[in-house]
Amino acid sequence: MILLAVLFLCFISSYSASVKGHTTGLSLNNDRLYKLTYSTEVLLDRGKGKLQDSVGYRISSNVDVALLWRNPDGDDDQLIQITMKDVSVENVNQQRGAKSIFKGKSPLKIMGKENLEALQRPMLLHLIHGKVKEFYSYQNEPVAIENIKRGLASLFQTQLSSGTTNEVDISGNCKVTYQAHQGKVIKIKALDSCKIARSGFTTPNQVLGVSSKATSVTTYKIEDSFVIAVLAEETHAFGLNFLQTITGKIVSKQKLELKTTEAGPRLMSGKQAATIIKAVDSKYTAIPIVGQVFQSHCKGCPSILEHWQSTRKYLQPDSLSKAEAVRNFLAFVQHLRTAKKEEILQILKMESKEVLPQLVDAVTSAQTSDSLEAILDFLDFKSDSSIILQERFLYACGFASHPDEELLRALISKFKGSIGSSDIRETVMIIIGTLVRKLCQNEGCKLKAVVEAKKLILGGLEKAEKKEDTRMYLLALKNALLPEGIPSLLKYAEAGEGPISHLATTTLQRYDLPFITDEVKKTLNRIYHQNRKVHEKTVRTTAAAIILNNNPSYMEVKNILLSIGELPQEMNKYMLAIVQDILHFEMPASKIVRRVLKEMVAHNYDRFSRSGSSSAYTGYIERSPHSASTYSLDILYSGSGILRRSNLNIFQYIGKAGLHGSQVVIEAQGLEALIAATPDEGEENLDSYAGMSAILFDVQLRPVTFFNGYSDLMSKMLSASGDPISVVKGLILLIDHSQELQLQSGLKANIEVQGGLAIDISGAMEFSLWYRESKTRVKNRVTVVITTDITVDSSFVKAGLETSTETEAGLEFISTVQFSQYPFLVCMQMDKDEAPFRQFEKKYERLSTGRGYVSQKRKESVLAGCEFPLHQENSEMCKVVFAPQPDSTSSGWF
Repeated sequence: MILLAVLFLCFISSYSASVKGHTTGLSLNNDRLYKLTYSTEVLLDRGKGKLQDSVGYRISSNVDVALLWRNPDGDDDQLIQITMKDVSVENVNQQRGAKSIFKGKSPLKIMGKENLEALQRPMLLHLIHGKVKEFYSYQNEPVAIENIKRGLASLFQTQLSSGTTNEVDISGNCKVTYQAHQGKVIKIKALDSCKIARSGFTTPNQVLGVSSKATSVTTYKIEDSFVIAVLAEETHAFGLNFLQTITGKIVSKQKLELKTTEAGPRLMSGKQAATIIKAVDSKYTAIPIVGQVFQSHCKGCPSILEHWQSTRKYLQPDSLSKAEAVRNFLAFVQHLRTAKKEEILQILKMESKEVLPQLVDAVTSAQTSDSLEAILDFLDFKSDSSIILQERFLYACGFASHPDEELLRALISKFKGSIGSSDIRETVMIIIGTLVRKLCQNEGCKLKAVVEAKKLILGGLEKAEKKEDTRMYLLALKNALLPEGIPSLLKYAEAGEGPISHLATTTLQRYDLPFITDEVKKTLNRIYHQNRKVHEKTVRTTAAAIILNNNPSYMEVKNILLSIGELPQEMNKYMLAIVQDILHFEMPASKIVRRVLKEMVAHNYDRFSRSGSSSAYTGYIERSPHSASTYSLDILYSGSGILRRSNLNIFQYIGKAGLHGSQVVIEAQGLEALIAATPDEGEENLDSYAGMSAILFDVQLRPVTFFNGYSDLMSKMLSASGDPISVVKGLILLIDHSQELQLQSGLKANIEVQGGLAIDISGAMEFSLWYRESKTRVKNRVTVVITTDITVDSSFVKAGLETSTETEAGLEFISTVQFSQYPFLVCMQMDKDEAPFRQFEKKYERLSTGRGYVSQKRKESVLAGCEFPLHQENSEMCKVVFAPQPDSTSSGWF
C-alpha cells in the first residue's frame, strides 16, 4: 500500500513537471472566466513629449476571456474566446475639458451602431505553444474594427522563455526578442523587420530624406501561466534630415489588467479546433491576424475639378514667388494622386496657357499611372508649338522623388519617336540619364527599361557622328553616371574638341572617389600637363580639380605645383587660388599639399606671387555639428581680361551624405577679336560663344546659349536689353515621403512629408566695347514650403498634426570686369536677400460625424540678408540672423 502511494505521488509529480515544462505560452484554467480591463491610446506631437501639446484619444473596454477547448493530446493547443464589452472613447488629454469632442456623446453616437456591434462581438483565438495559429471573427465586419480586435488578440501571443524568433501578429511577420524573468516577460519587437504590405515611398537622397525610428516593447506580468497585467508601448518618431526642427512622433499604448476570475463556460470536448468553432457559431471564419488596409471615406469632399478651381488663382505667373503658391501646389499634388486619368485630362484641356505650365508641374509631380497617362495624352511631342510645356514636364520627371520603370519606358518611347524640337529631343535624353541613376540608386539597375536606356546612352555616344549628338549623350551620361561609360569619357576628354573635351571632363568630375582610379588619373594628368596635345584652359583646370579632389598622390600634387609659373598668366593665378582654397577650407587634399609645400622647389615666392584676377573660394553658408551648407565660386579669365568661365556651386551635407544643390556655370570664348587682344595658347581658333549650364538638385539641365558665332554676337549686342535668360523656372516637388503604419493597437497611422519650391534661376552676360567692360549676373530666386501631416485613424475618430515651414529667399552673384588696362579691375559680389521665415502648426481631433477640435499656432521671424566673402582676404562666414516676430495661437471648434 505504501509502495502504491509513493508510485502515485511520483506519477503526479512527473505529470505536473511535464505540464510546467511543456507550457511555452499563456495557459488558461478550465471552466474559468477571466475578467480584464483594456485600453489603447494614441498621442501625436512634435517629439517634445508634453501631454498638453499632444492630440489623440483613448478607446477603453472591459474584456472577458474564456478557454473553450484544449487539445486532449497537448495542453499547449488552446482555443480561447475574447469579448470586448462596455466600450468607451475619450480624450487622453483631460485638460481639454469642455472642448472635448467626446463630451456628452455616447459610444453609440461616436462609433455608430455597426461599428459598436462589430467591436463587441466575440472573437476566437487558436493558440499553439503560445503562438497564434488562427484568428476567427465574423465576415463583413468593418476592416478598421477588425484591426482593433486584432490589436487586442495579438497581446495574448507570447512565450515564457527567453529567446529570439519570428512571429506573425497584427504588425506582420516580425522579429521579436523575449527576455524572461521571474514572473515577468519583456517582448521587444523589431518593427523595422516587420513584413507587411503597406503603401509608401520616400526620397532616396539622404539629404532630402526623412529619418525614422520605431520601437515596440511589451511587458507581461505573469502569474499561474496567465497575465495579470500587460503594458505595451510603441513609438514612431521621424525627422527631416536637413532641417531638424521638422519632427513628429506617434506614441501608441495598450494596457490590459486582470481584475478577477469567476466560474466560466465548461470546456468543450473534441479533438479538432475546427469542430469546436463550428459548434460555437458556424458564422465564424478564419481571417489573417495581420492588420488589413482600410480607407476612410470622405463624405461631401470636393471633386478634383473643384479643388483645381480653388487652387488655380494661386498659381498665376505673377504669384509664383509667394509661399501660398507652393503651399497650394503641394496640396493639389496630393489630390491629383487620387484622381482618374479622365478627370486630369479634362482639367488640362480646359486650362489657359498662363497657368498650364504650373498645372503640368503638378500633374507630373503626382507620379501616378493615371497622371502620367493623362499628361502624355495631352502633350504633343511631334509639335514644336508647346515647347515650354514639354520642357516643364521633362524637368518635373527629372526631379521625380520616386520614379518608376513605367516613366522611363515612356521617355524612351518618346525619344525613339518623332519629336518636333531638337532642344526637347536633347532634354528627353538628358532626363533619361537622370531616371537611370535614380532607379539604379533604388536597386533597379537590372530593370528592362534601365538596361535598354543604358544601351541607348552608351551606344549613342559610341556611334554619334554629329557634335550635337555627342553633346546630348555626354549630358545624359553626366546625369546617369554609369561606371561603364568612363572609358568613353576618357576618350572624349583627351581627344575631343574643346567644348566636347570640357563636357567630358566635367562629367568625370561628378563621379565618386571609387571610380576615379589610377588609370583615370593618368589620363587627367596627361590632359593637364598637355603630354599629347594642347588643351583649352577650361579643360586643363577641370582635370587638375578632379585630381586634387580624389585622393591625389604626392607626385601628382608636386607636379601640379611645379607647373604654376609655367602656365598662361591667368591660369597661373587660377591654379594658385585653387591650391590656397584647398588649404584654407581644409579639404581632404590639404594634408598632402602641405607636405609638398615643405619643399622649397614647390613653395617659393616666384610661384606664389603670380598676379592676375582669376580666383577660387569656398565658404560656409551654414554650419552645425549635424550638417553644413557650402558655396564655392571659381572664376577663370582669359589673358585679355574677358571672362572664360565662372562656376558657382552650392552643396548641402548631412554627415557623409551630400547633395549638389545647384551649379551655375557661365562660359565664354573667342571674344578676344572684339578688343584686338591675343588669344591664349590653344584657343586661337575658337568660335565666339557664350552660354550657361546648370545643375539643380543633382540633375544636369540642358545648357542655354547666349550667342553662338560672331554674327550672332553682334546682333545680340546691338539688340541687347540686358534682361537675364532663364535656365529653369517652375514648381518642383523636392521632398516626398509617404508612410502608412499599422500600429499594433489596430489603429492606422499615416506620415506625409512634402517639400516644394518655386524656383527661378536666370543668368545674363553683358559686354560693352564702348566702356570696355563685361558683366555677368546669376540670380537665384527660391520659395520653399515644407509640410508635414501625421494622422491616426480608427474610422470613427481621427487625430492629426499638420505643420508648415516656409521661406522666400534670393541669392544674386554679380561679376564686373573693366579691361581697359592691365591688370584689369574686377568687382565680385554675392548677396543673400532678407528672407521671412514662417512656421505654422495645426492640431485637431475629429469625429466621422464632423464634430472636431482644432488648435493652431503661428511663428514668424526674419532672416537678415548678408554678403558672402568671395576671396581669402575676407573669409568671415556670412551669419544668418533671426529677427523674431510675435507668436499667435488659437484653438476652438470647427
